[in-house]
Amino acid sequence: MKILKRTLKWVLYLLLIPTSYMVVSLLMTYITVNNDEVVNQSNKAVYLTTNGVHLDIIIPYDLLEIKLKNPLKVKETDTYVAFGWGDENFYIHTPTWGDLTFNNAFGALFLKSTTLMHVTRYSQVHKTWSKVYVSSAQLEKLNAYILSSFKKDTQNDILHVPDSGYSRRDTFYKANGSYSCFKTCNSWANSAFKESNLKACFWTPFDFGLIHKYE
Repeated sequence: MKILKRTLKWVLYLLLIPTSYMVVSLLMTYITVNNDEVVNQSNKAVYLTTNGVHLDIIIPYDLLEIKLKNPLKVKETDTYVAFGWGDENFYIHTPTWGDLTFNNAFGALFLKSTTLMHVTRYSQVHKTWSKVYVSSAQLEKLNAYILSSFKKDTQNDILHVPDSGYSRRDTFYKANGSYSCFKTCNSWANSAFKESNLKACFWTPFDFGLIHKYE
């Protein structure tokens, strides 16, 4: 009987960890920061998009700073450029959710791992994107945050991953930082907005939190 009680006790403790994580995450997701940062009559806009789990920040070609545009060799025909950050193993080995395995998910969330920047090029706006108006100052900070996420070599050049990407319109680059359940692809995007003085969540590991701020 004592063994059964002790076992149940440890099971409850184990269940408490993910439950607490979810509750705290949801609470912080619905706390808005920079809510008073209103862009008045701005004609500049960036976009947010999600594949249902993962957020990308999309910046029009004309609003990309030279320091970010030139190293990526972005062309004028790449009218819109999307940026995402995430776990390297997860990105490379899980191109679709059908490829998701327990080992990949566990490693991304709980083990220290290298990360990648995912850059995707588009020719037009998609109707599912969420539009975000930005001031010149906010745009400058957003460009700087994204650029700082790329890992660079001793020559200060960004590190391209050879033969990478899911199609002809996307590419992977080495990134700074380590992925975890506290720093996810979505918290990276949220931090980009937060540090750019754009409306954002206090913190969130989810995609819907930031998207909902602009609906």
